[in-house]
Amino acid sequence: MRRVGRDVLDAARWAGRIGRRSVRRATVAIARGATRFARFLVRWWRHSLQFRVVVATVVLCLIVMGLLQTFLYQRIAEGLVDDRMRIAKEEAAKGTAQIQEALDKTDKLDADSLRQISYDVVKRQETESAEGVRKLLLMRALTNDVRDIVLPTLETETGIEPAVTPKMRDELAKNARVQQVQIVTVPRGGDLVPAIVVGSIVQVPEAGPYELYYIYPMERQQQILAMVMRTFLLGVVIFAVLVGLIAHLVTRLVVDPVREAAVVAERLANGRLNERLDIKGEDDLAKLATAFNGMADALQAHISRLEDLSALQQRFVSDVSHELRTPLTTIRMAAEVIYDERQTFPPVSERSTEILYGEVERFDELLADLLEISRIDAGAASLDRETVDLRDVVDRVLTGVMGLARYKGSSITLVGAEEPIRAEMDPRRVERIVRNLVINALEHGEGRPVRIEFGSNDAAIAVAVRDFGVGLRPGEPDLVFTRFWRGDPARKRTTGGTGLGLAIALEDARLHDGSLQAWGEPGVGSRFRLTLPRVAGRPIGYSPLPLTDPSPAELGENGVPVGEPIKATVDPTASTPVPPPAAGGPPGDPGEGAPTAAPQVDGVVDPEL
Repeated sequence: MRRVGRDVLDAARWAGRIGRRSVRRATVAIARGATRFARFLVRWWRHSLQFRVVVATVVLCLIVMGLLQTFLYQRIAEGLVDDRMRIAKEEAAKGTAQIQEALDKTDKLDADSLRQISYDVVKRQETESAEGVRKLLLMRALTNDVRDIVLPTLETETGIEPAVTPKMRDELAKNARVQQVQIVTVPRGGDLVPAIVVGSIVQVPEAGPYELYYIYPMERQQQILAMVMRTFLLGVVIFAVLVGLIAHLVTRLVVDPVREAAVVAERLANGRLNERLDIKGEDDLAKLATAFNGMADALQAHISRLEDLSALQQRFVSDVSHELRTPLTTIRMAAEVIYDERQTFPPVSERSTEILYGEVERFDELLADLLEISRIDAGAASLDRETVDLRDVVDRVLTGVMGLARYKGSSITLVGAEEPIRAEMDPRRVERIVRNLVINALEHGEGRPVRIEFGSNDAAIAVAVRDFGVGLRPGEPDLVFTRFWRGDPARKRTTGGTGLGLAIALEDARLHDGSLQAWGEPGVGSRFRLTLPRVAGRPIGYSPLPLTDPSPAELGENGVPVGEPIKATVDPTASTPVPPPAAGGPPGDPGEGAPTAAPQVDGVVDPEL
């Protein structure tokens, strides 16, 4: 038996646990469903003008209707109560007179006869109401001092005596000739219902004054008010549905043309300049469509004119560049011959020869950049993709800029893992991008360290070049890629430059479906990040490297983030700075007699070689 009892208790405990788990799961499911529904409504509210208008219209109409129905309900309730009270007072006055007349006519004045007569007349009055059964109560008045004959309290229904309040009895004792009326609650069928109590004084022969109370339960009036409330609630539901449908239909008359205008505007933004709105009628929406079409016509005309001017400009730049290429080649050949013989010239002529050679080189670079820009603008630029290690590209760039790094006195630190960072790219264009970024960092780094970071993930590779020089002012990170833009035109440059390097670099990055972004702060330095997809045509997702710089607390020696692996460091203090490159010479050209390449030993660039 004990074992059976334990089994029963264990089963009960398990059943309780299962029940609690089911309740918790149901509660969680309901909460999640309510949360999703609330989010759906919030999202719909934010994105749908029609939904907001319909909801606002329905809510405002419900508020107005609620106020109106509340007023009507109160007026109906007051009317029912006033009408019932008037009838109750009239019936009570008439019934009191009849009872008083019956008592006055009796000739039997003993206690038993008076008790029987009183009961008969009171019981008869109970069923003579025009609006249902009324209850009567006959009790000894507070001012009655007759001791010979005392009649007991008579009530036509047991338990109605508490309906008469002491206050009402006191008022009746003070003014016996005036009816006293009061609304109270009485129990009816297990519920409390309001009732009207009308009190008067009757004189019982030989027994003195007695209080006579008529009690009128207002069940019928309560039923009427309940029916009115149900009707109002049903009317509210029907009204809300009808108002919502009407608001939906009406708002569609306005929202649909607005949506159509939004669709046409998106098509115009996508280059479909022939799209127009249909003009229907002569109302305000028709005026809007007319104005919109006029604006679209003006935009199309301006864009067409600008496209023609742009095409003319591109053609002009391309033609001029090509036409200048042949004479410039001849001038360059002549300048090289003169430059090679400069040692035999007087000092002034020698210096003039060097300046001429440098400016010819710079002019040649400018023509090359203009030709490249014209090919990009014409959509003729193409990529020769191959799978290349990004570190090899950076190593080739470092080999070419070692002379400039020594002259500027800037060390170059490479930060990143030793694993290959391979991706499908055009190595020539990527090398041009990185070379431009490194040269700019050296040019504006003011002799401070330059950091080159590598990064990669499953979808993209990235390289970031960080300098600690003059930095960029607010708004300039977006301007540095503008053609011919210079942050400080008065700033002295060592490598010359055409003002097109970053613009071409940005276009090269876009050709790879990548991105080139800039960040900087005045006096802190700047950071340029190049991000490319590993596989051509696949989305990048996010860049492996951050655009902004780590906080100063996270940076260690030479501006390297603490904990980052260091691949190599170029230290310019280990070698005597070389002379600057020839004026206007190519970036990284240290001039005659300076080393142009730095051999690598075990992955470390040695500046002394």
